[in-house]
Amino acid sequence: LGEARHGAGVGYDDLVYVTVGTGIGAGVLANGRIVYGFAHPEAGHIHVPKPAADAAFAGVCAFHADRCVEGLASGPALQARWGTDAASLPPEHPAWTLQAHYLAALCVNLLLVSAPRRIILGGGVMAQAHLFPRVRTALRELLNGYVDFAAYAIELDDLVVPAQLGGRAGVIGALELARDSTNTRS
Repeated sequence: LGEARHGAGVGYDDLVYVTVGTGIGAGVLANGRIVYGFAHPEAGHIHVPKPAADAAFAGVCAFHADRCVEGLASGPALQARWGTDAASLPPEHPAWTLQAHYLAALCVNLLLVSAPRRIILGGGVMAQAHLFPRVRTALRELLNGYVDFAAYAIELDDLVVPAQLGGRAGVIGALELARDSTNTRS
């Protein structure tokens, strides 16, 4: 909600904000409203295809091991697989090809389920600016022409974008929720 109203999502009523750090979480906004069901979305536990190049990695998710995106692409997964944190991996490291694949697979699922006009990627792992073009390329490859972005006047560079609020997104979003709660009681 913070990114939607004050960051990379301003002007978009249909978006997904994904944070990639200690875990992977997502907030979904559809028609300007936060999506809830019986609980909040758990996008980090969406199962994603694992390429042969990563067959030996057991994953870190206590529930899904190496089947969900959190078990394969969170900060702890990067640390467990490569023995160092994301900030210490150089841009040319093979970690980023795998990371782009996993994040693109998550984006495919989010795109096909909720059809957002913007997917915002934030969190500590996403501080790697070089990762965004890789995610967009992998997204295009995984979709394999299925979505005609031009028909919806969507540019891939405008669809998958970095967060703007950094570590303040959660606090700003919480303040917006409080404001909404106050406004509905008046």
